[in-house]
Amino acid sequence: MTATFSSQGRPLLITDCDEVLLHMVSHFDAWLDEAHSIDFAFESGDFGGSMTDKATGETVSTDRVWPLLDLFFRGEMHRQTIVPGAVEALGRIGEVADIVILTNLGDEAHPWRVDQLAKHGIAHEVVTNSGGKGVPARAIIERYRATRSAFVDDLPVHHASVAKHAPEVHRLHMVAEPRLAPAVPAAPAAHVRIDDWPTATGWLLERLTQ
Repeated sequence: MTATFSSQGRPLLITDCDEVLLHMVSHFDAWLDEAHSIDFAFESGDFGGSMTDKATGETVSTDRVWPLLDLFFRGEMHRQTIVPGAVEALGRIGEVADIVILTNLGDEAHPWRVDQLAKHGIAHEVVTNSGGKGVPARAIIERYRATRSAFVDDLPVHHASVAKHAPEVHRLHMVAEPRLAPAVPAAPAAHVRIDDWPTATGWLLERLTQ
């Protein structure tokens, strides 16, 4: 997708996708059970050590976790459902700010994510990434010439990265999956923790337009 930039710049929202705009872990859980007979206790908050082979009762080794995630994103993204209020929130925020979706997927998944989001009525620039999001967030802010900016993500590590590389950004920690949220502590580097879009929208608009 080609973005259009103004010479003066506008406010900018940079948002994650999985467990912010789209539910993922609950659908990953269902697929692991159906296709691989793996129990995924994601409510524990320990992603890497929460998978158990139902046949053996053994914990699934860490080196199997990422290949399983890759298989899910390659073939099962159609399972993902929209987080309540996300489309409406982006519509309101988009009236006053540019929006970029910064998602940690390989570059080969870029068209998959663009198409997936479009089917849910979300048509904003998508940037794929690996590793911390602070450096790419800084690059996006500079490219858009943003007058002020906000960042939404479910992982504390990314808030820490953005705080390091773009400390002026308003950072909102959101974990939209209600079964997972209680197990995830508030990100120390975020300014606020809000797990629903209706509440988050007001906080973001206030910071983007003040």
